[in-house]
Amino acid sequence: MMEREKERKVLTVLHGCVIITMDEEQRVFRDGGIVIEQDKIKAIGQSPHILHHFSHLADNIVDLTGHIVLPGLINTHVHTSQQLARGIADDVDLMTWLHNRIWPYESNMTDHDSYLSTLLCGIELIHSGVTCFAEAGGQHVSGMARAVHLLGLRACLTQSTMDFGHGLPSSWATRTTHDCIQSQKDNYDKYHNTAQGRIRIWFGIRQIMNSTPALLIQTRDAAIQLKTGIHMHVAEIPYENQLVMDVHEVDHGTVTYLERIDFLQNNLLAAHSVWIDNNEISLLAKAGVKVSHCPAAAMRMLGFAPVREMLDAGICVSLGTDGAPSNNRMSIVDEMYLASLINKGREVFANGTTDPTALPAETILRMVTVNGAKSVHWDDELGSLEVGKKADIVVVNPSSWSMVPVHDCISSIVYCMRTENVVSVMCNGLWIMKDKRIINVDEEEVISKAKQASVELLKRAGIELPTRMNMI
Repeated sequence: MMEREKERKVLTVLHGCVIITMDEEQRVFRDGGIVIEQDKIKAIGQSPHILHHFSHLADNIVDLTGHIVLPGLINTHVHTSQQLARGIADDVDLMTWLHNRIWPYESNMTDHDSYLSTLLCGIELIHSGVTCFAEAGGQHVSGMARAVHLLGLRACLTQSTMDFGHGLPSSWATRTTHDCIQSQKDNYDKYHNTAQGRIRIWFGIRQIMNSTPALLIQTRDAAIQLKTGIHMHVAEIPYENQLVMDVHEVDHGTVTYLERIDFLQNNLLAAHSVWIDNNEISLLAKAGVKVSHCPAAAMRMLGFAPVREMLDAGICVSLGTDGAPSNNRMSIVDEMYLASLINKGREVFANGTTDPTALPAETILRMVTVNGAKSVHWDDELGSLEVGKKADIVVVNPSSWSMVPVHDCISSIVYCMRTENVVSVMCNGLWIMKDKRIINVDEEEVISKAKQASVELLKRAGIELPTRMNMI
């Protein structure tokens, strides 16, 4: 009898809610219910049916009448270790941003700084409904992993990797290609598939301007060997493309060169990809490369990414926030709103005519769910609410001034929802935020420690910010 009790799995029933499944049939239940067994979805359907068959078996029954339930949102490009640098690099161009602010900041980080920064960033991600994120690259994967494990999030963690180039801090300039590859293999051995399987380790290339051909090729081969992904900033600014054309003698830029060395693979997640032409879009599509579109960061210093053209070509495009110094807001909810408006507005410049149908609400919602899951190679378990998939779930309360009335739940999620409407978040079958309260860490304590750590870090890095207006 005791053995039987020990083997019994916990059953949770959520009912009475609008459920946006994002499954292949695009089903939306007006009065839906979900049954969660341990970390997976056991059943989903109409609320009366779910209650009739499972209420007598359930350990927990949660009435979500008046709420909307979504799959956990996926942020496919975020620098969690940059959270302590929010606001230190506003209103500057990309090269100033890198050489004078971000690299001095990152090169002076400790493992504990990375841990605190990831905790702070993770809190903001959870509040915006994110259950899984793709780390774009930081200096201390160990600190990130500890924070992700504690928060209960799901992540693909990546080391920021560079072995060459102008502007690197002295402490980084001595890193060899071998060092870069070996440290990432070590991270893979230590942290891949840890935290109940919630953490995966990817390989990272910060950008082509700071990578030797050897680093690119060895990264490609190591990722294939270990069957994992590669996260890389690609074609961010015209200067990058011009440098690649000059150095590698190709007729366009980064994507063209990466295709030449067979780096374009279906395990590559290319961030931004703003400055690419139609031929390069075809190269990305043919290779199955995924693209993370970060609308706020792009508008700050990069430009208009050809998102509609990429989607039309069959490229899997997802959404990311980028890091705090290039966006300031880590809200994927804001990015959904921006992505639709920016890409509608871009049609005026690209084609000379307006097109309000560009990137409609259902496409945007797909980018942060289904496409996000495909981008992080986790679509067998994430991205939609279906039987057998992981119980990564977001609960939205639309009964506030920002969303009332809700005539179209898909449209309202994309165009009206605010971070404040996200009330509860579940990852891997466990609540990581309930009634707007983060479960596994003390928010106020993290905020207090992060404030102090950021002051000390900027002092070590020697970063002095210009005075704005007449500060007295």
